[in-house]
Amino acid sequence: MIPDRETSFPGAADEIARASGSAVDAVLAQIRQMIVEGGLKVGDKLPTERELCERFASSRNTVREAMRMLKAFGVVEVRPKVGATIVDQRMNRAFDLFSFNVTEISRQTFDDIQGFRELIETGSVTQIFAAIQPSDLSDLREINREMVRAKSVIEASEHDLRFHTRLVSIIGNKSILDIYRIMTPVILRIMQRGKTRRTIEGETFREHEAILDAAERRDALAFQYLMRTHLRAGLWTFEDG
Repeated sequence: MIPDRETSFPGAADEIARASGSAVDAVLAQIRQMIVEGGLKVGDKLPTERELCERFASSRNTVREAMRMLKAFGVVEVRPKVGATIVDQRMNRAFDLFSFNVTEISRQTFDDIQGFRELIETGSVTQIFAAIQPSDLSDLREINREMVRAKSVIEASEHDLRFHTRLVSIIGNKSILDIYRIMTPVILRIMQRGKTRRTIEGETFREHEAILDAAERRDALAFQYLMRTHLRAGLWTFEDG
C-alpha cells in the first residue's frame, strides 16, 4: 500500500486493527455494520470519504483502500462527484462468508480455493482453446501490463484477478463467473499474501505471459502445467505442518 500525502492518524479503526487485523479490515467491518444497521439498500449512497474518516476516526488512506475493496467486490459503484452508491446486495450471505470476515488465510483455505481454481482454469483448457481469439489474448496482455503499472500491491492484485477472470470468461459460462465473483475477496487475500512489487513485476508478470504464450500456441500440456504451477506459487508462504 502506498501512503497518501496526508499524515495518517490513529483512531477507532486502527485500534480494532491492532487487535484483530488490518485497519482496512476494521473499516470494512464498520461499513458493513453501517449498511445493515442503517437499512441501506441498492441505490443508496454511502457517506463521503471525509465523512467516513470522521465517523470511523480513521485515516483517509485506510478509507480509500476499504472503498477500493468494496468496489472490487461489486458492493459499490464509485463515480466522480457522485460518490459511492450501493449496487448489489443479492449475495449478502456470500459476502458474510467471503468479504468481511476474511482476515486470515490458512493453508487449508489456500488449498481449497486454489484447488477449485485449478480445476476450472486447467480443466477448461479445451473450451478455452476452442473459443479464444487474438482479441482475447490482446486484452489479457494489456491487463498483465496494467498489473505491473499498478501503484500498490492491493491494486496489482485486483488486476491479477482481472486477468484470471477475463481468461475464465472465455469459456462463456456465467455460473462460473458468478462463483468467481463470490470468491473475489478471499482470492484477493491469497493474491496479496507474500506479494511485493518485485514478485508482481517479475514472477507474476512472466508466469502470466508464459500462460498466454502456451494458449496462443494451443499447447494444452504447457498451459495446464504453467497454470497449475502459477496457482500453487503462494504455498511457500505457509509454514510446514
